[in-house]
Amino acid sequence: MIYTVTFNPAIDYVMKMETPLEQGMTNRSGCEEFYFGGKGINVSLVLMEFGIESTALGFVAGFTGKAIDENVKAAGIKTDFITLREGNSRINIKLKGERETEVNAQGPKIGGDELDELFEKLDRLTKGDVLILAGSIPNSLPDDVYERILSKLDGRGIRFVVDATNDLLTNVLKYHPFLIKPNHIELGEIVGKELNTDDEIFDAAIELQGRGAVNVLISMAGNGAMLVDERGERHRIKAPVGEVKNSVGAGDSMVAGFLAGYMKSKDYEMALKAGTAAGSATAFSDGLAKKDEIEKVYRSL
Repeated sequence: MIYTVTFNPAIDYVMKMETPLEQGMTNRSGCEEFYFGGKGINVSLVLMEFGIESTALGFVAGFTGKAIDENVKAAGIKTDFITLREGNSRINIKLKGERETEVNAQGPKIGGDELDELFEKLDRLTKGDVLILAGSIPNSLPDDVYERILSKLDGRGIRFVVDATNDLLTNVLKYHPFLIKPNHIELGEIVGKELNTDDEIFDAAIELQGRGAVNVLISMAGNGAMLVDERGERHRIKAPVGEVKNSVGAGDSMVAGFLAGYMKSKDYEMALKAGTAAGSATAFSDGLAKKDEIEKVYRSL
């Protein structure tokens, strides 16, 4: 079974503006949309488009948390969220016009006993399971929470996937995550230099493998993506052609597509192609990409 963890789920309230936003004035949107998710939940939703089941773990709170749980379940995802005693899950505002503006809320406080409850759920994972940790963590949690989770589960034959930045990522490399997915800018920040060429990106990925990472998947925006697999081999793919409409969930979709491609084929070239197709299809869509949209982009690669 695949398990995704979303520490700070959210309702994304998308408002599409027909006229430029004027500060200090009353503005009216052309239309509104709601999306229920967060990075781990997004991975679960896109995995479902590939026909792969997963269980979404994490924390929800208040009436917004109830709405997140209900809508994720309605989308066909199994959930096992922990309901916090206080607060409300986040509502993030996305204003889309000539430029995209986001206001992301802070989210509810997670108590120590509630975090312990998550650890109890994770303790049930067994050999062959996949655990996906994605995104930042609320400031109410300890900075080493990813590290504590992997330390507790290390040695059980569980495959770890980590999509995070800075210390959240580097501190877990010693537990040999099966997959990490920095973008080329984040990868450069980790190794302490700007990466401008494929060779520089490859060398930086090899450095992270030296620290413990198994597979390093690097997204490169309009320049496509690179995978350095567990054998140290480089796989490169160009970005498909399309109109970018959406910046939310593309990286999560890439993780889901890569995992789905690898689970079905055990071939890294195919996994990279599936990941690129899923990530790009979401970037070309208003929300997370659907199966037919992913397949269309896949055929173009």
